[in-house]
Amino acid sequence: MAGLERKRFDEADETRSFQGNGGVELVNIGGGVVGRATFEAGWRWSDHVKPIVGGDSCQAAHVGYVVSGRQMIHMDDGTELEIGPGDVVSIPAGHDGWTVGDEPCVVLDFAGMANYAKPG
Repeated sequence: MAGLERKRFDEADETRSFQGNGGVELVNIGGGVVGRATFEAGWRWSDHVKPIVGGDSCQAAHVGYVVSGRQMIHMDDGTELEIGPGDVVSIPAGHDGWTVGDEPCVVLDFAGMANYAKPG
């Protein structure tokens, strides 16, 4: 059984930069990984993460909470969903996404960040 823990994103266990336009801070806690991703204005998965990880679309499944900003999610099957502040989201593998507007989109991700934007 894991012990009582507290972590802070400003003292992250790991940080990863996107290829421009943001990055993610990661904390390892409770046997899992939680990420705080900041997607700056102009960010798009296919432009800023795909060059790092390859593939045709994001293959990480995400469960998260949108703190601020907006993002459009486009699934490989063509369905789309815009997410924004206060939304709790589940995004299956097989998608592209991009920031909507001029405000950074900040998302706390509780499921899909262990290998997100990780070269290799």
